[in-house]
Amino acid sequence: MLDFSITAIPNFTYKEAIMILIGSILIYLGIEKKMEPLLLVPIGLGAILVNIPGGDIGEGGLLGLFYEYMIKTEIVPLLIFLGIGALTDFSPLLANPKTFLLGAAAQIGIFLAFLMALILGFSYQEAASIGIIGGADGPTTIYTTTILAPHILAATAVAAYSYMSLVPIIQPPVIKALTTKEERKIRMKTLRHVSKRERIIFPVATIIISGILVPKALPLIGMLMAGNLFRESGVTERLAKGASEELLNIMTIVLGLTVGSTMRAESFLNPKTIMILILGVFAFATATAGGVLLAKLMNLFVRDKVNPMIGAAGVSAVPMSARVVQRLALSEDPENHLLMHAMGPNVAGVIGSATAAGILIHLLG
Repeated sequence: MLDFSITAIPNFTYKEAIMILIGSILIYLGIEKKMEPLLLVPIGLGAILVNIPGGDIGEGGLLGLFYEYMIKTEIVPLLIFLGIGALTDFSPLLANPKTFLLGAAAQIGIFLAFLMALILGFSYQEAASIGIIGGADGPTTIYTTTILAPHILAATAVAAYSYMSLVPIIQPPVIKALTTKEERKIRMKTLRHVSKRERIIFPVATIIISGILVPKALPLIGMLMAGNLFRESGVTERLAKGASEELLNIMTIVLGLTVGSTMRAESFLNPKTIMILILGVFAFATATAGGVLLAKLMNLFVRDKVNPMIGAAGVSAVPMSARVVQRLALSEDPENHLLMHAMGPNVAGVIGSATAAGILIHLLG
């Protein structure tokens, strides 16, 4: 007679099977559909690993140690921000500073989703962690949730990264519903050249100003700008390369596998998770609408008209949302190139979502 006691079979339930299926779907979406593969593949793999009974790789195991000492301590999301900063060019934002406002306007999705989550019965801390999904910034979502509501980390992280990959599907209907064909055809002037001195001063000035105004946002913005200064200084290429390549890759692996390991069947398969996923879509859609509507409002007061579509890029999913704007612009006018204009609010959105996270952490942490 076969002895199954040494296998996982006696403790294997339909719930674990569902989670393994969900993990497999995330891996499929990452590999086959190219949807945020650097995150969805390790997240899916982590979900499979942790839902095999008796594997001891989650709580108390390797991935549990990663969570305890690298996620809960906020090390990983902050080091990812360092790498992102080293990859980011803020020149389009500096060339057209008013796009700062568009990046800020898109953060309205965070606060609308926050209010909606409260209405649906979530706690203030949970609502803030759900709302931050609207910033379309995975590390910021993980950082905020880890501090405020770690028990829903799996749901918010999966929502944030899944919907970031769905930006090309979520945003176009919202943009088209809020703009006319004539508005989508608006051409914008070529951006001015941004000097090296401006690019160097910007990260230092941003650290000082954000640190004074919103100290709780300084860990995120400080790491982002530190990486950017490494990039722009011209004398720290090795540091910029290390932050944007080796360090970022290692932290991405740790983050993905560890987030996946929080997707245990008993904590993930519940109505609250479904509501979080729905609210995530609401956060993205309203964030897109906020940026577009402010751009339309700006056009009432500025001489050089802004194509309102670039406001949608303020959701900070860099550079996906800017590419969505570019594709829509070219579909209306094959010679209208808006990519660099959209990158202004796009990178502003990264700063905006980190600032919103700092405000929520200060108020609710």
